Amino acid sequence: MRRFIPIAVALAALAGLIATAAAIGVGQPSPTTPAAKTPRWVTHVARYPGGISGGVRAMLAAAQAKNGSPAGAASGRQGSRIGAPGNNVQMNDDSYPPLPQNETAVAYKTTHPQIAVAAANDYVSGGVVVMRTSDGGAHWASTRITPQFFGTRDFCNGGDPGVAYSRRDGAFYLSQLCFFRALPFSEIHVFKSVDDGRTWTPGRQAARAASNFDYSTGDVDPSIFNDKELIAVDNTPSSPHYGRIYVTYTKFHVQPDGFSDYCPIQLSYTDSIPTQNPQLTIWTQRAVQPDNPGGDGTGSSANQHSVPVVERNGTLDIGFVSENCNDGLDPHLLFQKSTDGGNTFLPSAVQIDKAGQYADFDDGTGSDTIPPTHFRAPNTPSMAYSPRTGKLLYVYQNNVNRPVSAADISYQTSTDGGLTWSDASFLSTAGGQPAGNDQFFPWASSTESGRFYVIWADRRLDPNNIRINTWQAVSGNDAASFSSAKISSQDWNPNNGFFTSGAFIGDYNGLAASDRAVYPVWTDGRDDAIGETGIGETDIFTDANDH
Repeated sequence: MRRFIPIAVALAALAGLIATAAAIGVGQPSPTTPAAKTPRWVTHVARYPGGISGGVRAMLAAAQAKNGSPAGAASGRQGSRIGAPGNNVQMNDDSYPPLPQNETAVAYKTTHPQIAVAAANDYVSGGVVVMRTSDGGAHWASTRITPQFFGTRDFCNGGDPGVAYSRRDGAFYLSQLCFFRALPFSEIHVFKSVDDGRTWTPGRQAARAASNFDYSTGDVDPSIFNDKELIAVDNTPSSPHYGRIYVTYTKFHVQPDGFSDYCPIQLSYTDSIPTQNPQLTIWTQRAVQPDNPGGDGTGSSANQHSVPVVERNGTLDIGFVSENCNDGLDPHLLFQKSTDGGNTFLPSAVQIDKAGQYADFDDGTGSDTIPPTHFRAPNTPSMAYSPRTGKLLYVYQNNVNRPVSAADISYQTSTDGGLTWSDASFLSTAGGQPAGNDQFFPWASSTESGRFYVIWADRRLDPNNIRINTWQAVSGNDAASFSSAKISSQDWNPNNGFFTSGAFIGDYNGLAASDRAVYPVWTDGRDDAIGETGIGETDIFTDANDH
C-alpha cells in the first residue's frame, strides 16, 4: 500500500516545497525572479506572531528546513493498515523518505455512508493528499491534488483542505488554498469528483471561490491574502437552496510593512460547479464581517477559522473566533447566520462565550505555541447541528481553568438557531473534573438521528504534557451529557512531527458522523521515522470501531 515518491521530488518538497511547475517538470517555469517583491503575506508572517494561519506559515517553515539524510532502503512501513490493539488505520500512503501530512477534513456520501473522502495538507506534493474508502474506513487509497494558478499556469502551494458531499450533484467537493512564496497571487480553489474521490478536477480548471487577481484586467491586489477556507453544501431536498455550495474564509488585508489592519470572515457561494470545467463556475461573494480600512487589526473585523453548517431549512450558520489580525489572541467566540442563502447576515455577530467562562491561552507572545512543545495550537473551534432537534453544538479550546488543568475542551449549545447559547461546560473531563494537561483541536459532528460526536488531541496521560493521544466523546441525549474515551491505540511526540523543528502539526482535526459510519480523522506521528531518516513526519489516522 506504500507509495514510493522519487527521492528527488521528496527532497525538493523538503527544501523548496513551495510547489512550482519546474520542480516536477510540468508547465511553465517557476514564477520566482530576482526582481520579484516579497509578497506582503510573507512579510506579515516574518514580523507578526499570529494572524495568517499555521498551515500557511508551515510552508515557509518547511522551505527553510534543513535537508535530512534519508536512508537508502525502505523501512517496511505501510499505509492503510490496521494497528493493534485498537482499530486505528493509517489512511495516507507514504513517500520515501516519509514527509508530513496534517490538517484533516472528511465527508461521507449521504446515500452510501460506507463511502467517504478525506483530505490533508501534503508536504510531498505541496497541495493536498486525498484519501478515499468504500468499506467504512477499514481501507483507504490515496491520490494528490496540486493546485495551479491559471493566470500564469504555475503550480502554487495548497493546503487548508475542506471536504463536503453534495447529495443533489452526487459529487464530492474539496477546497484548498493557492498561494506563492514569491508572488502576490492568492486564491481559494474548489475541486470536484463525481466518482467517489477516484479522480478530480485538473489543477488548472479548479473553480475559484475567491481571488485577488482580476482575470479581465490582469491586475492583482497584493494587499489581499485569502486564508483558512472551509466548505459546506445544502443537502436537504426541501430547502429553497438545495445543492448550494458555501465556502467561508478569512480575507487578510495586509499593508506593505506586513501589518494587517483588518481580516474579516467572507463567504462565496454558488449553485452549480460544472463537471467538465469547474473554472466556469459563477460565484457570489458576500461579507460576513465588515472591512475596517486603517484599523488596528482587532474588533469585529478581526476573525479567523470559520466553520459553515447548513440547517435543514436552508439556514446557513457560521461559527468562528474573534482573532486579532496580527497575533494569535482570540478574545471571543462568535456566530453568524443567514436565512436567505448567504445574501445577508445578522447586523452583528452573536458572542457565544460568557463572562468568566472562557479564556484564550496568552503567554505574552501571541504565537499560539503552548509549552513545553514547539507547535502552534490555535483555538480552532468546530460546530455541529442536529437535524433531529435543531440543536447547535459549539466546541472549542478553553484556558479559563489553566492554572489547574491547562487547556481544556469546552462546549456550549443553542436551541434557538444560535441567537442565544448555554453556559460553558467542560467536555474533556476525568472523574467529573476537567482533565489535566492540554487538550486542543476539537471537531464535532452529528448523525442523521442527532447523535453528537466530538474528537480532540489530548495530552492528559503524559506527566510531561508532551505526548498526544486522540479522544472521542459521544452524546445520545442531544448534548445534555457526553461519555468519552481514548480512541488512539498509540501516543506520539509532536516534537518529531515536522521535519527537524516540530513546529507544526496542523491547526485542526476532522470528523464526519453518520448513523452507519463514523469517521474520526486526525494527525498522528506514531511512525515519525525521524530516527531512520532524520526527518520528522506525521500521517493521517482514523479509528474503524464506530461502523
